[in-house]
Amino acid sequence: MRVTILAVGRLRAGPEKDLTDDFLLRFDRSGRALGLGPASVVEVEAKPGAGMAAEGALLSARIPKDAWLCCLDERGETPTSPDFAARLDRWKDERRDAVFVIGGADGIDPSVTARADLLLSFGRMVWPHMLVRVMLAEQLYRAATILAGTPYHRA
Repeated sequence: MRVTILAVGRLRAGPEKDLTDDFLLRFDRSGRALGLGPASVVEVEAKPGAGMAAEGALLSARIPKDAWLCCLDERGETPTSPDFAARLDRWKDERRDAVFVIGGADGIDPSVTARADLLLSFGRMVWPHMLVRVMLAEQLYRAATILAGTPYHRA
């Protein structure tokens, strides 16, 4: 199952980009034998001041028709890492693509969240988008290691 992190905004070179790239590379390596990956990051950027609807249109255009759609949202579910891994394991058997959407400063347009199969939260606090990318990439890698039975995740 191909995995796409679809994010509003550009992540410049720096430690957050390095960490995201590193965890996604690890995910690709760990997940390959499990049918997970490859993983990629797709960035969209609306014109300044265009608003959530414009961002929503850009996001919607990049979501494959039959993909599992997960939107990162502070009001979403807060599964454990093993629960998240189990969900990925089920998804990979049912569809070819999974897309994880990270919205802009104002969140994700309701037209996109309404289509989501899952709203996922990393807690009730709001996180900077660049850190959410790192956290999501790490959780994808962690899920692959859980499914592979490697000792990275210690519960």
